[in-house]
Amino acid sequence: MSDDTQLLGHCPNCDAAIPEAWLLVKYTKDNGATGIWAECPDCGTVVAPA
Repeated sequence: MSDDTQLLGHCPNCDAAIPEAWLLVKYTKDNGATGIWAECPDCGTVVAPA
């Protein structure tokens, strides 16, 4: 079971903390880095957490 309290980062729009439970997509970028998209629990926008 994962720890849903771990943070992915913060919303670039409203600066709210985004918990791991809000993760939508995890992918590998062309350069080999991991990219993520998550929904902000405060503003409801899909973002790449900063």
